[in-house]
Amino acid sequence: MKHLLNRRIRLAGLALATGAALTAGAAQAEEKGTVHLAYVEWASTVASTNVMQVVLEQAGYDVETSSLSAAAMWQSVATGDVDAHLAGWLPITHEDYYAKLKDDLVDAGVSLEGAKLGLVVPAYSEADSIADLNDHVDSFDGKLTGIDPGAGVMRLTEQVIEDYDLDYDLVSGSGATMTAALKNAIDNEQDVAVTGWAPHWKLARWDLKFLEDPKGTYGGEEQIHTIVRQGLEEEMPEAYAILSAFNWDTEMMGEVMLMQEEGDDPYAEAKKWVEENQDVVQEWLDAAS
Repeated sequence: MKHLLNRRIRLAGLALATGAALTAGAAQAEEKGTVHLAYVEWASTVASTNVMQVVLEQAGYDVETSSLSAAAMWQSVATGDVDAHLAGWLPITHEDYYAKLKDDLVDAGVSLEGAKLGLVVPAYSEADSIADLNDHVDSFDGKLTGIDPGAGVMRLTEQVIEDYDLDYDLVSGSGATMTAALKNAIDNEQDVAVTGWAPHWKLARWDLKFLEDPKGTYGGEEQIHTIVRQGLEEEMPEAYAILSAFNWDTEMMGEVMLMQEEGDDPYAEAKKWVEENQDVVQEWLDAAS
């Protein structure tokens, strides 16, 4: 009887402690405020946004996220409707958005080096260069499969068609329809050319190659920048410091993207990655101390 009573006391104490911790966490989040992140439905941006959401929550913030088109994502930060986005592909992909809006937003730093854009085909394709595509129009059904019309890679691909005088049509869609078309073609051992970028989980899933770009229309290596609204650093200095310190490599991002593709919940997979990589995460959090 005494043993049972002691156990009940311990359980009651644990419940009180847990409740106190949750209450304290909620109070801390309420006190620190809410960080609103915008993102576009690209695998790389879904990965980085979910990871940053978990990290900011670990730091005591509430976090809201909004899925937008690329143009709306940039505009929402410039107008201050949201606090930040983690998808500033520069200097080429988003140069138009940045040039137009740079006076109304803040570049908080580079989160990833070594990103790239281009046309991606299965490794078995006879085409090795964009310049080869007109020799294989029938094989590729005269089309390049793209993503959402507002994406920078779509603008560049339209320029590629012009620069290389390609007898192809660019078909818009989404990241999901692009990878579905890629999978279907590979399953049937057919040729397909899609707008591609690295890092992306498709490069780990299938044996693919970027077509060479001798004219350099897609540009060289890109960086992914964290873009924040004006005033965020002054109003939420700790959140700004964490966002500014956020930096990882293509291997880390690729790991999260593949976890999210194979899982059911991008947020849950990001949370799992954050829990397993606290040494990396702590470097970002330390910037706020």
